[in-house]
Amino acid sequence: MPDTGFRRHAELNVQRIKNPVSSMCSIERSQEMPIRKAKISDVRDIQKLIERSAKKGEMLPRSLSELYDNLRDHYVYVEDGLEGIVGTCAMHICWEDLAEVRSLVVQEEYQRRGIGSRLIDACLSEAVSLGLYRIFALTYRPDFFKSHGFRVVDKTALPHKIWADCIKCVKFPECDEVAVLLEV
Repeated sequence: MPDTGFRRHAELNVQRIKNPVSSMCSIERSQEMPIRKAKISDVRDIQKLIERSAKKGEMLPRSLSELYDNLRDHYVYVEDGLEGIVGTCAMHICWEDLAEVRSLVVQEEYQRRGIGSRLIDACLSEAVSLGLYRIFALTYRPDFFKSHGFRVVDKTALPHKIWADCIKCVKFPECDEVAVLLEV
């Protein structure tokens, strides 16, 4: 059942991301987490973050070529005073009615601070702003996604087109990731 309350929340979130200063209202500037669209200068840092997680078997690695090709999919979290990025997440359009949240990773020492949640919110807000109301992820942390309104689904419920990346995985065809889906 689509969640229209979430859809409204996501649409407001798009405005906050597009214009973070004017939308802060009662939130103090120092409390606002710096989430922004990725830039060309972020690509190597994004790859390093993803590579660390991929080496642990938590996600697929991404080549520099893939990251440059899909740079517009990525959001990053950047902490003032730190060089590089702390976290990243991508919203990838799969089809006219389907998007994937992928490559969510936050540096280990910054986890459990809400950064991953904010990155997911940014991706979901963009999906809704584009008219995409079915968003899925393949994950080893389904409970995290469930806390954002996703539900576990059978992988066979997803179109075959989404499995193109899976062929690159060392675990293919014995995938042990969990498919989650959000319909807003």
